[in-house]
Amino acid sequence: MDGLELRGAVVRYGSTTAVAGVDLQVRRGEVVALLGPSGCGKSSLLRAVAGLEPLSAGELTWDGTDMTGVPVHRRNFGLMFQDGQLFPHRDVAGNVAYGLQMARTPRGEQRDRVAELLDLVGLAEHATRPITALSGGEQQRVALARALAPRPRLLLLDEPLSALDRALRERLVTELHDILRAAGTTALYVTHDHDEAFTVADRVALMRTGQIVQTGTPAELWDHPVDTEAARFLGYWVVQRQERTLAISPHALTLVSFVADDGDAHLAPDAHLLQGTVVSVGFTRGRTTARVTIPGWGEQTATTDGLEGVQTGQEVQVQVEPSGVVEL
Repeated sequence: MDGLELRGAVVRYGSTTAVAGVDLQVRRGEVVALLGPSGCGKSSLLRAVAGLEPLSAGELTWDGTDMTGVPVHRRNFGLMFQDGQLFPHRDVAGNVAYGLQMARTPRGEQRDRVAELLDLVGLAEHATRPITALSGGEQQRVALARALAPRPRLLLLDEPLSALDRALRERLVTELHDILRAAGTTALYVTHDHDEAFTVADRVALMRTGQIVQTGTPAELWDHPVDTEAARFLGYWVVQRQERTLAISPHALTLVSFVADDGDAHLAPDAHLLQGTVVSVGFTRGRTTARVTIPGWGEQTATTDGLEGVQTGQEVQVQVEPSGVVEL
């Protein structure tokens, strides 16, 4: 197979098994995300691919060639970490050029490659700025440009955006998606955030306790979580209805009617409504939300979809969007 292939990969630290027999493929030009909670083994697997940790068992190949005995500096794999690890004594261009200098690339080629990448990551006007004068998001873009500069055949990204605030992270992950495609990069991307994984990756490998439990496109994982634990990790609420186990998307419930203090009924023309009682009211990303206790469903969160005046203790009706419910 062209690209990276892991077969039965095992990573141990003493008596602790961090990665327990993983099979994974990353085809050339593909971005694959390793998604899972902290401690599930995803970073250990990434470090083993990089050569920073030895495989205790299994195989690791690139284009069919065994890489297990190849030292880090000969794998031609790039690395990018969450803190960027930039050199504060170098300016932006100097950081990006570092790998090219280590490879003794001719100066003219270095200059052209640095200019190309700074333009790609939107920092063409910042070449001579000191690293300390950049924002966190700008620094991560410099780190990405530096990792891409030597044209690695595989780029390994370990939680590259996790140190940034949510708003910046959401903007940069979209930019990262576009940059990796524009550069034609093959990448393995580690994250604990499913929104981040779904945005940046072509395929997602869901890890749990050292193993990959499900692999597929973002749509496949979201539409068909492999089990109850996977559904909960992705943000679904799981309920039992008679003999059925249902996973409910966090966007599947909409509050469509309630009776206000003035006695007037506020209704929406929808069928198949569930009755419930509001236990708390909040506000998330510009929309009012309500925690509602629904008999047989437990306590769920519903958006109010423009309805105002919802209060704790009110009897309400909740519409369920069928496409947001998955039977496990």
